[in-house]
Amino acid sequence: MKTTKQLLGAVSALALVAMSSAPALAEGTSANTTITNNVSVTYNVGNVTQNAETASNSFTVDRRVNVNVNYIGPATSVSPGQQNAPIAFDVTNLSNDTVDLDLTAALRNGTAANIANFQIYRDNGNNIFDAGDTLVTYLDEVAEDATVRVFVIADIGLNAVNDDVFDVTLTANAHAGGVVGTRGAELVATAGANTAGVDTVLFDGAGDTDAVRDGAFSDTGTYEVAGALVTVTKTSRLVSDPVNGTTNPKAIPGATVEYCITVANASGAATATDVNVTDDLPFDVSYDAAFGIFINGNASCTGGTAGGTYSPTSGPGGENQILGDLADVAAGQTRSLYFQVTID
Repeated sequence: MKTTKQLLGAVSALALVAMSSAPALAEGTSANTTITNNVSVTYNVGNVTQNAETASNSFTVDRRVNVNVNYIGPATSVSPGQQNAPIAFDVTNLSNDTVDLDLTAALRNGTAANIANFQIYRDNGNNIFDAGDTLVTYLDEVAEDATVRVFVIADIGLNAVNDDVFDVTLTANAHAGGVVGTRGAELVATAGANTAGVDTVLFDGAGDTDAVRDGAFSDTGTYEVAGALVTVTKTSRLVSDPVNGTTNPKAIPGATVEYCITVANASGAATATDVNVTDDLPFDVSYDAAFGIFINGNASCTGGTAGGTYSPTSGPGGENQILGDLADVAAGQTRSLYFQVTID
């Protein structure tokens, strides 16, 4: 948080992420409070005490508007294609009056094409984004010194890659409270001299994207993409042919060919899970059932275990298919699926 920002008061624990506490600036005497001062003067005339003279003065406390938004870090780890990914903020009304707080979320940094569908939810009190939270565009009737936990959610694009960063700013803008279920007018500073009624003074600091004393405050949260960096390679090698056997075989009809499919995940990437291999066999080859299918081999297509499925005519245009599931591919790891066919 910037040093120019107002600091939060009482904070609550969030099961998703940790935060540090900071002192609060109390809201002070409530707006529209009448403060009355009375004075009494006594005196004597000819050593005789006379009736006291009294006077009084009253004025109305004006509205001091102060809003705070605090991102609950650290950065949230997300996956490419993840939907409804939440980041948490605490929104605090440090004003001396009940206000409505208009909420907006916007991308500050990152590739806009790879993040979309920002929405804001008010937490139901358990500090976890779940089905009990309420979709909102503003916070209604936020009392003096009250803090409300909200979640900004977004959909992460499939084209996002490992280590992509998206900075998302939440802004809370103060509006007049007083009517439950209705967002009041935006609060602006009262111009000119003090009036007899309730004037408005903007007292907020400068947030990440808003100015000092503008009735709003903003803070920025971060999504970090932890994606798998998967590379798929398919190679083939001649095993034998009917003429030369295994010595310098040639790709002639009747020759045996071994196909090798490797799935590699780069160092530092997220683990690739639910890895499914679908190989469409050309019409010019026949699957060698005697050899079978091997899965979870190494990068050299050895050391695998029997597995996988031969699925006749299930592919595009009736092609035969080889299907196999690989175990999770961790960062820096390579797994393979291999099988043999005969050239028709």
